[in-house]
Amino acid sequence: MEFGLFHEFQKSRETSEADAFAQSFALVDAAEAWGLDAMWLAELHFAPDRSVLASPLILAAAIAQRTRRMKIGTAVQVLPLCHPLRLAEEAATVDQISDGRLIFGVGRSGFAHTYQAYGVPYEESRERFAETLEIVKRAWTEEHFSYRGKYFSCDKVTLVPKPRQKPYPPIRIAATSVDTYAAIGTMGYAIFIAARLGTLSELAPLVRDYREAYRAAGHAGIGEVYLRVPVYVAETEERARREPEASVMHLFRSIGGQLEASASLSGARAIEQRAERGQRLQTVGYEDALRDKMIVGTPDQVAGKLERLRQEIGLDGILAELNPGSLIPHELVMNALRLLCKEVMPRFERRLAASAKAG
Repeated sequence: MEFGLFHEFQKSRETSEADAFAQSFALVDAAEAWGLDAMWLAELHFAPDRSVLASPLILAAAIAQRTRRMKIGTAVQVLPLCHPLRLAEEAATVDQISDGRLIFGVGRSGFAHTYQAYGVPYEESRERFAETLEIVKRAWTEEHFSYRGKYFSCDKVTLVPKPRQKPYPPIRIAATSVDTYAAIGTMGYAIFIAARLGTLSELAPLVRDYREAYRAAGHAGIGEVYLRVPVYVAETEERARREPEASVMHLFRSIGGQLEASASLSGARAIEQRAERGQRLQTVGYEDALRDKMIVGTPDQVAGKLERLRQEIGLDGILAELNPGSLIPHELVMNALRLLCKEVMPRFERRLAASAKAG
């Protein structure tokens, strides 16, 4: 199974932007040294008390130059906010300078306020997403191409550079609503899933829908599934439960408020659902979050919970959020990362080997 870190380049109100970058790169360097499989970069805009990660491909390029082994992924690049040709050039450049370590994770984002700030109507996001992804793939694979769409047009374009990986870097798409699971399966892409707006127990039937659509469309394999989830590891169960509480609850309250406030901006189709999800996040209790939305505990407990989730859902990897809410002190996040790499990953592999032997 692939173990990755979902990294927001966190910034709290008390942290300077310079310190946020320095601490975040220290986490990247430690992950590379301690054997983590992948570093996943979020895309967040206009969040001064949460993150400085507004340009994931720029930071991916910087990470490519300070690492040699770890894969580098975007989780996710928000396609409807990009010009597809510029995006194709920049992503291909990252793939070249990283020696083919880029994973191209893409999505639409669940927050309409960013679209409003960029002057892009949120109700156009699905069509813009589809056009952008098609243009990027054609730019990567065709020597010359032309395109005429609703939002973008180009004539006899030759993209340089092309990606190092052929035909292009692995593409993974975020499922942001119930109907997108089967849609992504039909397209044949790997999928990102999360329980931030729902619960972990709700994911298994949605993944079944995805894989049924994947098989029905005739794609090879069964479809890869990667779970983004808050993970916190400490030497004792008491610390693992206590240390992230304030930060996690701050995150749920903040995101819930943003989701509810942005509901009216996201088009009539989603208003009621978004408002209800926002209200639920603002009222969720910590014990409920521990049970339904997070994986916390000692290394042995976390390894066991991950193995159960792998069996229940059919996971191919995780994107562990070690500092959801951006308020956990840096030294504690570093300790949680060390335990994840040095203790959880080996325990998980031993459990996996034992399960395969028994089966």
